[in-house]
Amino acid sequence: MNEHGEIERDVEGWLARHEQKQLLRFVTVGSVDDGKSTLIGRLLHDADGVYDDQLASVKRASARGAIHDSANDGEEIDFSLFTDGLKAEREQGITIDVAYRYFTTPARKYILADTPGHVQYTRNMATGASTADVALILLDARLGVQPQSRRHAYIASLLGIPNLLVCVNKMDLVGYDPAVFERLSEGFGGFARRLGFRDVSTLPVSARRGDNVVARSRKTPWYDGPTLLEYLERVPVGVALDHAPMRFPVQLVLRPHLDYRGFAGQVASGALRPGDRVRVLPSRKETTVRSIDAWTGELPVAYAPMSVTVRLADEVDVSRGDMLVPVDAEPRVVERAVADLVWMSERPLDLRRAYLVKHTTRVVSARIERVLGRTDLETLETLPAEGMSLNDIGRVVLSCSRPLFVDAYGANRVTGAFIVIDALSNDTVAAGMLRDDAAPPAPASGRRATSQVDAWERRRRLGHAGAALWVPDTGEAARATAVALERALFDAGVVATLLEAEAGTAALVAAGVVAAGVVAVCLAAGASEATADALRHDVGEDAFIQVEDADGALATLRARGLLG
Repeated sequence: MNEHGEIERDVEGWLARHEQKQLLRFVTVGSVDDGKSTLIGRLLHDADGVYDDQLASVKRASARGAIHDSANDGEEIDFSLFTDGLKAEREQGITIDVAYRYFTTPARKYILADTPGHVQYTRNMATGASTADVALILLDARLGVQPQSRRHAYIASLLGIPNLLVCVNKMDLVGYDPAVFERLSEGFGGFARRLGFRDVSTLPVSARRGDNVVARSRKTPWYDGPTLLEYLERVPVGVALDHAPMRFPVQLVLRPHLDYRGFAGQVASGALRPGDRVRVLPSRKETTVRSIDAWTGELPVAYAPMSVTVRLADEVDVSRGDMLVPVDAEPRVVERAVADLVWMSERPLDLRRAYLVKHTTRVVSARIERVLGRTDLETLETLPAEGMSLNDIGRVVLSCSRPLFVDAYGANRVTGAFIVIDALSNDTVAAGMLRDDAAPPAPASGRRATSQVDAWERRRRLGHAGAALWVPDTGEAARATAVALERALFDAGVVATLLEAEAGTAALVAAGVVAAGVVAVCLAAGASEATADALRHDVGEDAFIQVEDADGALATLRARGLLG
């Protein structure tokens, strides 16, 4: 296992052999306190993947008792400290951020991601798992399957991870009882196999004691499978992206001088060679690859995930967010698509709100047209749902203002993935995986169903969003307030209109005006609270303001970010 002597004898030979080793990416997932960081620390330690100074530092921290508790039993090393590097993680004894570690054995080289188990940090787990070939999901032998265990397994399956290893940890605390292992293996293993993993295996371990991590344990004679390290050295790695159709999203146009025009980016999948015929999306112009440049010079070929600059034979219009693809293997070009969505924001999904979607290097304004269903993690059934909140997993219809160039996530984990961004706060609120399913027909009624202009484009043009200012009283005082408010808005550069309608049609008319990006000051004869509630529902809570006075309404518009 120790390669130090080999390196000292023949550095260049070792480096050459290291370059030829297959790379395996794996991630640890599971509920909080199931022992993920301890297992990874033990694996790194026993596989000789820890530097001497790091080992000395962890020994000092363990001796000081920074994380010591009665469960440590006075052990010399707290193995979780090898990955829990943040001060807050060491203080609280939990993983918060994703920790990446790199190590090698004679068989393979590895990139591992240790992800947090706390429900609050599910978004971090999804990030860490997005590129893995194997997911190690830990179960505490004493506590069994937790809700977060199911959630993490389901997210891992959505992310297209082909292999799942169920590690039943803390076997030492149940006396290495084979019945406990069998019960959890059958119960959770059955659940996991319904999720569509290519392979689901189970393994009894004690991360703290090192049982079946690198060395086979004498305390589990009833188990005849591989150790954790043996499993990692043997598990098949999925088909590399360089075997998929070529996709090259353009990140940057380089023009350092008049004689050079190149398009920089990362090969998302497939291979690209000089002389290849390519099509530029969305313009659909065809051209030929003239050369492929890297910092070392021109390349004969570029594979995923290499970052290169491509020069084309013809002067075609190419911008950031465009994509070069083979003329005979194009992706789907869609504006509406079905996707699986993991909601990561504490603010619930607002179907009336415009979001930004980032797909490869392309950013477009978009909205979630509707929620087709939300997954029940206990039964895996799809339940009816009208919205999504923090940590929900559901299926949605995505409607974009401009086309995306996509493959199904199961076929291409780069061009099949996207994130949803709050356009106002710039927070990432969701991660999505595109499906092959055709999007259901768009709504057939309503003016907005045929519009080619979305709310975000209108906001950029007008300088503000649409809003409904509801004046509840229809007397002369209310009319005077409404007139003064329209005047004040107009003087402030806002496109506003005074809207008078019958109570029965007020909500419908006002919603149409607001959808056009206009601020509507609404007066409705004989209107009731029900009319106001209908309008609030149609335009959304953020765009509905009940007016007490003109100055207060203007202040509310500014506070909600609807002006400017």
